[in-house]
Amino acid sequence: MPGIVGLITKMPRERAERKLQQMVAPLRHESFYACQTWTEESLGVYVGWVAQKNSFSDGMPLSNEKGDVTLVFSGEDFHEPGIEGALTKRGHQLDNKASAYLVHQYEEDSTFPAGLNGRFHGLLADRTRGTALLFNDRYAMHRLYYHQAKDAIYFAAEAKAILAVRPELRRVDPQALGEFVSCGCVLENRTMFPGIAVLPPASAWLFSHGSAVSQGTYFDSRQWVEQEPLETEAFYQELRDVFSRKLPRYLNGSERVAMSLTGGLDTRAVMAWQRLPAGSLHCYTYGGTFRECHDVLVAKRVADVCRQPHSVITVGDEFLSRFARYAERSVFLSDASVDLLRCPDLYLSERAREIAPVRMTGLYGDEVLRHARAFKPVKPLPGLYRPEFLSYINQAQVTYSRVTDEHPLAFSVFRQAPWHHYGILSLEQSQLTVRTPFLDNDLIRTVFRAPKSAVANSDLRVRLIGDGNAALRRIPSDRGVVGSEDFSQAVSRNLLEFTFKAEYAYDYGMPQWLARVDHAFCRLRLERLFLGRHKLFHFRLWYRDMLAPYVREMLLDSRTLSRPYLDRKGVENIVKRHIAGDRNYTTEIHKLLTLELLHRLFID
Repeated sequence: MPGIVGLITKMPRERAERKLQQMVAPLRHESFYACQTWTEESLGVYVGWVAQKNSFSDGMPLSNEKGDVTLVFSGEDFHEPGIEGALTKRGHQLDNKASAYLVHQYEEDSTFPAGLNGRFHGLLADRTRGTALLFNDRYAMHRLYYHQAKDAIYFAAEAKAILAVRPELRRVDPQALGEFVSCGCVLENRTMFPGIAVLPPASAWLFSHGSAVSQGTYFDSRQWVEQEPLETEAFYQELRDVFSRKLPRYLNGSERVAMSLTGGLDTRAVMAWQRLPAGSLHCYTYGGTFRECHDVLVAKRVADVCRQPHSVITVGDEFLSRFARYAERSVFLSDASVDLLRCPDLYLSERAREIAPVRMTGLYGDEVLRHARAFKPVKPLPGLYRPEFLSYINQAQVTYSRVTDEHPLAFSVFRQAPWHHYGILSLEQSQLTVRTPFLDNDLIRTVFRAPKSAVANSDLRVRLIGDGNAALRRIPSDRGVVGSEDFSQAVSRNLLEFTFKAEYAYDYGMPQWLARVDHAFCRLRLERLFLGRHKLFHFRLWYRDMLAPYVREMLLDSRTLSRPYLDRKGVENIVKRHIAGDRNYTTEIHKLLTLELLHRLFID
């Protein structure tokens, strides 16, 4: 994922610059990346960066008129209109870079970077003060890894950059491994690699001439959590005002923006309030190969009402023919922070970039507006992992219970988003600039004032959609949610809910008893009655059929079977039974393939 890398140190310049080059090299994933380095020996600062060409953070570093302040910034900031004009009136000279104002904002704002609004991280060097400031956004969604050593503090947008210069860290942390197996992500800002951690939300770490001064934060979530709740109507009016006022910033910019449109309510809210000319916002929807899924069917209607073009990007034979490549790259690009269930997202993001380099989404809308919980601990299949490793899996459940004991929205945006959602985002942002209005600072601050009744269902978003575009309110969502429901619509919604659950049962969620029944009637191909109506990826079938050779090759290899936390017979059994088709071990195969690729790409 594009971002910064580097070290802050007192080591000799020649040695530090050599390490910097070693760190930048592993991040050069694509031809459309721009890479560069900058050093300030007097401050012990050695920083490099990778940015998508022509993006907001392309063209670093930024410097003030005197040349005594330099900023290297990665990500985006969605600032208040008119900030450039205000800075110009105060005597600052701005070039034509979209981000040029940032370095001057530091000069004018003593709370910098508290005034920034977006997903970002960066390093700011102030020669006059003799300091360097390492910082990130208040959700830690533009991830920055770090390692504190005796000779330096190393930081990087991808852990592999630190591993390139600190090879002794190429080990797997069993606690992190247990959390990944149980929860699907690593908790509490840890990583798979002992000694490498993730910079916490809203960090502002200060250094002076190569030495650490403080490791503080510029924002305390209690400022939002402890606000007084509003009455329902007052809350809705404020939410609508913030959403409608802030949305245009996310649709503008120097690069082409396309709308990643689904059949749900979050992207619908964006479409209801966008006010772009007809034909100017290309919309696309991800689809599968069995049939047009409900996402596609609904999205087409929404785009048509808004008079915007629409296309479908399908994931099918082309992806499957290159599955080994996408599996390996997904684990590599994400530093093993997401399992192979999501590797099609990399393929889809490559295709989406052909339409536009910026992908506008409704990501995190459900988590913010309904406080939806996206993950929870899951007990592993008995007999798959060795008994001594199970203690780490059990500890993950204890940790999860502890970290979720807080305000549900605080957990969603400050814990769940950077721990669980980051892995998918890292794949997407390796190809695209991904935007969502649902992590806007003002919107999040407002939602913290919501009465409990306002987040209990989808009524809030339905009303928001209707106020923006009444015609969109009348189109049922992919799950059948509609503005005002009559009898026929209620029947339709219940039917959609049935097909949604039936597809889950015939896909990766198929219980073992149904797998045996399905196998007995395999010639009837009953799954084709249900698959593809809601879901795009069908890994139960893929692992059983066209990807079976890959599964055998990877999981029955002697290297895999010798991993110290795995039970050899358990692994052999799930591979044999899943490929035979009389059992369903899709989620277990996801995990095992991911962990094996972790070893082969980062450890072995």
